[in-house]
Amino acid sequence: MANTNVDTEPKWYILHTYSGYEAMVKESLLRLIENNNLSDQIVDVKIPTEQTIEEKANGKKKVVERKLLPCYVFIKMIYSNQLWYLVTNTRGVTGFVGPQGRPIPMKDDEIRKMRLEEFVVDADYKAGDRVSIDNGPLEGFIGVIREANNETQRARVTIIMFGREQDVEVEYVQMQKISENAVEVPREED
Repeated sequence: MANTNVDTEPKWYILHTYSGYEAMVKESLLRLIENNNLSDQIVDVKIPTEQTIEEKANGKKKVVERKLLPCYVFIKMIYSNQLWYLVTNTRGVTGFVGPQGRPIPMKDDEIRKMRLEEFVVDADYKAGDRVSIDNGPLEGFIGVIREANNETQRARVTIIMFGREQDVEVEYVQMQKISENAVEVPREED
């Protein structure tokens, strides 16, 4: 009897990696996709990150990018035994997350929580828009968009942090427009 349970739609899966190997695994997988013409089977590879505020030893504070889940890489693919073999034999990968190393597709709510595919449908952000940041480590800040990229759904926003202007990258889903009238953040003269 033929297997009728063949995936035709790509789904998100979780890979476990050695500590500190996440970026190398992502790069290796991207090379694997390119070298073997697998872009129609492996459609995305992500390491979810968030921006946090870190205080340095000298007392200065800085916005840094941190991995949400160290030792894990997320891969969106059309599962097959051949791809399982290629992916699990990538240097730094210890296996898929699932029983006996067999992957289980992530559920929609898990995908949203990890912000792997959360998109704003009516994204009409543009440079000069005044926005409030409503979630994430910069929640509560108000700023002005300097650049908006509708394709990646991220914007470069200038906020006032610790008494100084700071440009930060914010996902569209983390912010909302305050008003149609853009308010310019005062710029210090060079």
